[in-house]
Amino acid sequence: MSASLRDVAATGRDILAAVGTVVVGKQHSLTLVLAGILAGGHVLLEDFPGLGKTLAARCFAQTLSLDFRRAQFTPDLLPADITGSFVWDQRAGEFAFRHGPIFAGLVLADEINRTPPKTQSALLEAMQERQVTVEGQTFALPRPFHVLATANPIEYEGTYPLPEAQLDRFLMRISFGYPSGEEEWQILARRMARQREESVLPAVTDGSGLLAMQEALEQMTVEESIGRYCVALTAATRGHVHVLAGASPRGSLATLLCSRAYAALSGRDYVTPEDVKAVAVSTLAHRVTVKPELWMSGASGTSVVRSVLAAVASPSAR
Repeated sequence: MSASLRDVAATGRDILAAVGTVVVGKQHSLTLVLAGILAGGHVLLEDFPGLGKTLAARCFAQTLSLDFRRAQFTPDLLPADITGSFVWDQRAGEFAFRHGPIFAGLVLADEINRTPPKTQSALLEAMQERQVTVEGQTFALPRPFHVLATANPIEYEGTYPLPEAQLDRFLMRISFGYPSGEEEWQILARRMARQREESVLPAVTDGSGLLAMQEALEQMTVEESIGRYCVALTAATRGHVHVLAGASPRGSLATLLCSRAYAALSGRDYVTPEDVKAVAVSTLAHRVTVKPELWMSGASGTSVVRSVLAAVASPSAR
C-alpha cells in the first residue's frame, strides 16, 4: 500500500476532524500529536489531570484502527508486567511466553512517572529498540508501534520523574492546557448529546495506511536552509545563559522530522520556517536542562526554547 503527500494531508484532516469531535478546542496540540506519530516517534503528554490526555490517546487509536493497550503505571509495577513473561503451560508441558501490554499498535503508558526507574527503563528500551528480550529470547514488537505516555507535572509525592536521558527518548512532549469557557461548555454539551460516557469514533485508516503515510513523508522537500535552521536552534540551546545542558543532535533530528509531518498535515510538500517554529518547543524543551539555581525564577526548557526562537534568525523565503 502506497500513499502520496496529498493522501497524508487528506487522511490527516479526517483523523483530526474525528478526534476533534471528542477532544474539544485542542486542534494545535492534536496536530502535534499526530505529527509525532507520523514522524515515527513516541509522545509524552504532560499536563494536569482531567485535560483529555487519555481520551486523546483512545481517540487516535480508534481513528487509526490500531490495537490499543493501556498500562496504568503504579509503584508496584514490574518490568514483566509491561513486557510479558514466561508461564508454565501444563497442557504443552513447557514454558510459553505470555505477551504484555507493550505488544500493541498504540500503547498508553498512563502516569509513567509513578513507576520505579527499573520499570520505566523496560518501557523505554522497548520504545527505542522496538523489541523486548525476556529470559534471553527476543520478541519483535508490532509495526506500527507507538507509545503515548502521560505524566502529571505538579504532583511529586510517590513519583519517579524521568531523567533527562530518558526524556530524550520521546520525540515530542506536548501539553493540552485548560479549555476556554466556551470550549468547556462544548465538552458538557457533547456529552449530553451522546447520552453515554464512552465515545466511539470511526476508523479513518489502519496500520498499513499509517505505515504508508509515514513512508510518504520521505518524499517531502526540505531545503538545506531549513535543516541548518533546525541545527542552529538546537545549538543555541546549548549556549543559553540559563542552560546546564542543551539539546543533543537528536533534538535537531526530531525537529526536522516533526516539521516535515506538520507541513504535510498543512497540505504542503515542502517545509517552511513556520513549520519548524510550530514544533520546536515540543521537540526541544524536554531536552533542555535548566541550571538548578534558576528553577525558582521560572526558567524552564520551554522558556529557553522560546527565547532561542526569538533570537535565531529564520531562513529567508525562496
